[in-house]
Amino acid sequence: MTSPARDPERLAPSRARLPAVEERSAGGIVVDVQDGIARIAVIARRNRAGRIEWCLPKGHRENDETLPETAEREVAEETGIEGRVLTELGTIDYWFATSDHRVHKFVHHYLLEATGGRLTIENDPDHEAVDVAWLPLREAHEHLTFPNERRIARQAWHRLAGDG
Repeated sequence: MTSPARDPERLAPSRARLPAVEERSAGGIVVDVQDGIARIAVIARRNRAGRIEWCLPKGHRENDETLPETAEREVAEETGIEGRVLTELGTIDYWFATSDHRVHKFVHHYLLEATGGRLTIENDPDHEAVDVAWLPLREAHEHLTFPNERRIARQAWHRLAGDG
């Protein structure tokens, strides 16, 4: 007979893994050229600690949207700038956990040409954005909070410069 102290099932707590789900979102870099300078619309959000984070507009797909349609809608909602997708820039993926499952999140980023609108956060249905601004694309990587989004901004710069 195994003593309780040596029973492996009693020593180790249950290590059942949370079930995993996959989520896909889209957003991107909407570019407008003024006086020969390419600039992009970025948004500011507050993180859980209350600090401001400058990031690219993005969000969840709705209904039967394609990823490019999601990117166009999310950019317009979060920045006020309407845009047309030109090309895909890349995908960022990461994991996070909720209380009942793990999430493998994929965010597809697109390069969009600005076609109208004006900078505003008034149309953000989730009210996540607290500010919006134009940044020169050449300098965007210096202002964006997240390294993976800085990489996407550099990719956009290379695409527009013709070397990417």
